[in-house]
This record gives sequence, C-alpha cells and structure tokens, in this order.
Amino acid sequence: MSRFTYQGTQFYMDGEPFRILSGALHYFRVVPEYWEDRLKKLKACGLNTVETCVAWNLHEPKEGEFCFTGIADLERFLCTAEQLGLYVILRPGPYICTEWDFGGLPSWLLSYKGIHLRCKDEIFLEKARNYFEAIFPIIRPHLLENGGKIIAMQIENEYGSYGDDKEYLKELAKMYKELDMNCMLFTSDGPEYFMLRAGTLPEYLATVNFGSRPKERFPYLENFQPDRPLFCCEFWNGWFDHWYEEHHRGNTEEVVKDYKEMLEMGASVNFYMFHGGTNFGFYNGANYQAVYEPTITSYDYDSLLSECGDMTEKYYLIQKINEEFFGLPEMEQVFDLPKRTYGEISLTEKAELFKNLNNISTSQPQQSSYPLTMEELGQDYGYLVYDTQIEGPFEEMKLVIEGLHDRAYIYIDGERKGVHDRMNRQKDEIKIGLKKGEKRELRILVENLGRVNYGIHLKDEKGILEGVRIGQTYHYGYTMYPIDCRNLERLEWEKLEKKTEGPVFLKGKFQIGEETPLEDTFVRLNGFHKGNVWINGFHLGRYWNDAGPQKTLYLPAPLLKKGENIIMVLELEGYEEAKVNLVEMQDLG
Repeated sequence: MSRFTYQGTQFYMDGEPFRILSGALHYFRVVPEYWEDRLKKLKACGLNTVETCVAWNLHEPKEGEFCFTGIADLERFLCTAEQLGLYVILRPGPYICTEWDFGGLPSWLLSYKGIHLRCKDEIFLEKARNYFEAIFPIIRPHLLENGGKIIAMQIENEYGSYGDDKEYLKELAKMYKELDMNCMLFTSDGPEYFMLRAGTLPEYLATVNFGSRPKERFPYLENFQPDRPLFCCEFWNGWFDHWYEEHHRGNTEEVVKDYKEMLEMGASVNFYMFHGGTNFGFYNGANYQAVYEPTITSYDYDSLLSECGDMTEKYYLIQKINEEFFGLPEMEQVFDLPKRTYGEISLTEKAELFKNLNNISTSQPQQSSYPLTMEELGQDYGYLVYDTQIEGPFEEMKLVIEGLHDRAYIYIDGERKGVHDRMNRQKDEIKIGLKKGEKRELRILVENLGRVNYGIHLKDEKGILEGVRIGQTYHYGYTMYPIDCRNLERLEWEKLEKKTEGPVFLKGKFQIGEETPLEDTFVRLNGFHKGNVWINGFHLGRYWNDAGPQKTLYLPAPLLKKGENIIMVLELEGYEEAKVNLVEMQDLG
C-alpha cells in the first residue's frame, strides 16, 4: 500500500521526496475514446499527475437519477490514468467552477425555494451528501491507500472567493471521513489573504491559484500557512473566451519563465489547463461581474494541448524544462491526430421548431397565470417557449420583459419583431397598440445561454423571472413549452424546398466510404447566424457567428462512422444557404 504525505515543506511518496507535476484535464470535455491519447501526451510532457474535477450536474442531471456512462464514465477515466502510471488529483466539488454551467451544481437545486448555496444550509448539505454517497463508491477503490492512484482530493473549490462559512467546509470534510475517503485533503484559493482566510481549514493543506509572478504570489501562502509545501493548484497558463471577445492568447514566454521559477522555488505545480477540450452540449458556463458574459463552446484555453489535442509550442517548451529538471519517462512517441476535410454537405430536410412544439417539448404544455422559470418546470438546459394572447383596446405602448435570463426572440402573430438579451448587446424596441376587439398571439422563445459559474450571481435561474409588461401593466396567462433538445427523435421532417426563417432544424446526410479514414474535422457554418449542431445524435454545442470569436466547432473522429452520417443544425435567426462544411482547419478567431 503506497502512502502520500507531507512533512514541513516537502511532499513524500512512500517516504521519498516527491514533486507534484500535474496537468488539468476534464474527462467530461473530451470524448472517452481520446482520454488515453490526451493522458499519454500529458505523461510524455514530463508530468506525473493528472488533475480533474467531477461535475455533479453531469452525474445527477435529475435528482436521484445518476449517470456514469459515456462521457460521464469516471471509472474508465481513472482506470486509464492508472494504466498509464499517472497519479490523480480529484476535485469532486460539490462546486467546481471551471467555466462549467452553474459551476457544476445541478440546476434542480434551484427548484428548492429558499435554498442557500455553498453554506451550512440543511437542504444543500443533504443533496451534496446524496451526491457524494453515489460517486464515492466509484472513487474509493482508486485511492492510493486502496491500491489506486488518487493522491489527494479537494474540499470545495476556491471557497474564499465566495464565502467564509467554516462550518460548511467542516461538514464537507466530515462527509469525506464518514464515507471512508482516506486520502490527503486540501483547499485551493486565490493568493490573497482574504481568500485564504475565508476558504481554508487549518488542519488541511492550503494551496493557491494564479497565472503569473510566483515570487509575489507564493509569499501569501507561506505567511498564511508556514512550513508546508508550496503548491500552485491552478497555474493559469491561458484563459477562456466569452462570446463577443477576441480569442485569448497567453504570453508563452511568461508562462515558461514562471513555471521554471516555481520549480526553482521547490514548488509543485498543476497546469490549468493542460488540455481544455470542449463545452459540448449546453454545458458552457457564464461570468457575471458588471455584465452577463456566457462562455463559448470551445474551451481551448490556449493550453499546452489545443482543443483538438494538438501539441503546441507551449507544450514543447514545458516538456524541455521538465527534461532539464527531472528527465522524461521512457514511453512510446506521441503524435498529433490527423485532420480531414470532408467537404460541403447540403441540408435537405427541415423541421420548423414552432410546428414541432408538442413533439419535442419535454412535458405537456404547462399553464400558469405568470411566466414560470425553467427550474420551476423541471427543465435544465435549452429553450422555453411562452405563448399568450393579448387583447385590445390599448394605446401603443412598449413591450418589456422583466428578469430575462438570457435571450428572447419575440413574435407577434408568427412574425419576429425583435430580440432582447441579458448581455446588453441587443434590445429591439417593440411597441404594441390594439383596437377594441383586436387580439394578437404573443410568443417569446427564451434561450438559456449558460448559468453563471463564478461569483456572487451564482444563483442563476433561467427563463422569464419576473414578468412581461405592456407599458406599465403586467400581462398574465401563459402556456409554456420546455425544450431541452435532448430528445429530438419525434421531429417531423419535410423536404427543404426554399429558404426558411428560424427557428428551424435542418438536416443533411453524408457518406464516408470504407476506404476513407475517420479523422478529426471541424464544422464551419458560413452564412448561418446562431444555433446548435448535432452529429449522429451527439450535441457538439453552440455556434454564434455574429458574436464570435469562434467560427468552427470541433468534431472528434469517434463521433463519425463509416457509411451514412447525419448532421443536424438548429438555426435560430436565419441562414443564407443550407450548406455546411467539414474542414481540416480550426478557426477560433
């Protein structure tokens, strides 16, 4: 039985001095068929440990219903790391941040009115314990002391940036002990005294997260918790992108200099990220400081491996430093995976969203006097349609949506009149005036662009939170259709004969011959505006060409197949030509 400990400023593995050289890789952002490829590249870079978070909302999408298959197969990921001889640091939450929807918390928590998140709230702690009781039996055999490779687990995540409820942290640590999770526990926070004070417990190792100037950052930790190992648990060597931003590029020279400096200080390091991957489906998060900012589908992060797993200049420079300091492991050579242009695909069938509301709504239409939120309807992701009827007489007045989370397409008698969004990017003025006896159908299609994953606005319900006003008068009486886009088999398709305005599903088929290899490719949607893409039923994620920076979606080869493949697009705003391209060059702006 191996043992991982620390004494003074030094980590020890089975009594021998040990340095954690780690890279972050989230299994849920990489298709399982590529876990081995990415982990081999991590090891070949000279790193000895992989760090990953565990996303509660991925594993318990509905309360009491757990998923551990496919991209959620945590055990397979842990076994793959073990087979390659890599140690593992696990960060199971319950909150993980990571620019992931709601910081990994499941949206159904918000259906409990009055719940207080991330504190000693009875309901929150009860639900967190249920989650731990489901995932810990999978994790427990992989602890180092049980013959596995997990050397440490984190209590919460960057808690000092959010709250200071030490009793809450103690309750989580108590759950670890009661559920026999016998391994080193630690906390991680930013390198500021207020964060370290609020987010740590004296009996557990504290670590710090930063992206530059280690000689300025580490003294905070040394002064706060002296005579313990220095560990940068998140070395931010890149950054993530929001819509409407430019694609982030870090300063590679600075990253290399800072890493070398940390090694010379005797510190342990975890690259955040080593490999970012992709926010498949609707799982991207959002930030909210002065304004709401949802994260794009790509989580490339300008990390050591690109979104599609290619080794970057940063990778090779870090590998060289590791070779100088520690030597590299003897192992098979690793390569970038091939990319292929499969060409243009015509989308030949359509299914208009509004004609299919009863086919794809996740429940029967719900009636309410006032607009309900997604969470109140038991919906996690996707879209929510609010239907109502307005009747005259009233003078021409402005239509206002109060508490819009996050983007609304507004239709009157089937004609789109404008768009409102929470980002302060678009708010078309819509005025309505009706004569006596006149009636109009008002339809509002609301998109959930991603729940806030960090900061004080974490409690982020979706839909229309307050109400719809015409002038100063709130309007009542709604029929609602929740659409999470998980079950689209019942769409009724028809031949596409002429251009159709959104929102519309478009479908095309393409063949891959037996002689043609299945290789990574990228979906380019020139002439499209905003929507989602599926390949053979797998939801690749969102595109938003008008906002940028991302212009292509990564399509990993394991999602393709020999013979017939089906690509489906949900375009919300309209398109120029019903054709998409599968190209070999990525474009993140």
